[in-house]
Amino acid sequence: MKKFNLLLLSLLFYTLTGLGISLTIVAQVGVSSFNALNLSLAHLFSLKIGSMTAIVNGLFLLLYIILTKGKLISSYLIQIMTVLALGYVINFFTYQVFTGLTINSYANRLGLFLLGSLIAGFGTGMVLNLKVLSFPIESVCQHLSAKWHVSFATLRYSVDIISVSLSLMVSFANHSPVFVREGTLISLLVLTMTISLTKKAFNKLITTEHPNRLLF
Repeated sequence: MKKFNLLLLSLLFYTLTGLGISLTIVAQVGVSSFNALNLSLAHLFSLKIGSMTAIVNGLFLLLYIILTKGKLISSYLIQIMTVLALGYVINFFTYQVFTGLTINSYANRLGLFLLGSLIAGFGTGMVLNLKVLSFPIESVCQHLSAKWHVSFATLRYSVDIISVSLSLMVSFANHSPVFVREGTLISLLVLTMTISLTKKAFNKLITTEHPNRLLF
């Protein structure tokens, strides 16, 4: 029962992550490095952003399966479920809930972006804290970190740099919109800060007198 409750909580926070990502997209001031790549590819192949996010995450999951030699079946199945769910949530909020949302003021768009980044950071932080579900990118970086004896942060930032570079290449090569903007730099700070603060708050909470309260 405890594991089931943790799974439900993790799915809730996964949904919050998707909501936050959607808010950063509709704000139109740029997005995080990974989402910039997904948006560029989605525009190139005329796909919805959530669908492209699921595809790219699926490629990272495939890489993770290869790296772990197909030995973690239950982990793969859970990640497949969450990859598809995240893509659906992003599409749902971006193309249905927020489809008629129009924001003309730059200050309001920037505020919406910050709100989305905070929500996405909190959701991501809680998913990582609960350790029931995981993101394929993080799984790959954690595995390579242990194998190559390179810090996780170094590998994760490398993914960000590659994502930004590829996004710009795709945009310039196809004369399509550029999604690497001021929001990309802001998200680098806000997301990292929010995830870190979420982790600290969570660890403090579970070490209090009633550590099981959060976990039902």
